[in-house]
Amino acid sequence: MKIYKDIITGDEMFADTFKMKLVDDVIYEVYGKLITRQRDDIRRLTERFAFGDKKLYTLYLKDYMKKVLAELEEKSPDQVDIFKTNMNKAMTDILGRFKELQFFTGESMDCDGMVALVEYRKINGDSVPVLMSFKHGLEEEKC
Repeated sequence: MKIYKDIITGDEMFADTFKMKLVDDVIYEVYGKLITRQRDDIRRLTERFAFGDKKLYTLYLKDYMKKVLAELEEKSPDQVDIFKTNMNKAMTDILGRFKELQFFTGESMDCDGMVALVEYRKINGDSVPVLMSFKHGLEEEKC
């Protein structure tokens, strides 16, 4: 099993226990399922309402991408071109769906790190939560 952690905060964001897909070499989509817990509610991510509008989110995203780019230039220079080329397209797509998205941070609730996105999609007649995270803002840890 692999755990994916935020490279800035070290927060665990998700694991490969659910179906995953890499989109445009920059965004992981993790397909979850809705469950109801009676006791011992387990939460790793915390919903954030910090982005009242698209403009605030765009400012956050630009700042966050600068941090990720700095990490890439230092640790994975071979990924810089992929990141730069594909991230603009991904950002445009995300901003186009801004109103349908929910925003989540890791357990530290540090908004300087990654803010994961959740969108509910109709898949085979079911409403499926899809967690979207930026590949280059994550590090894999094998368990």
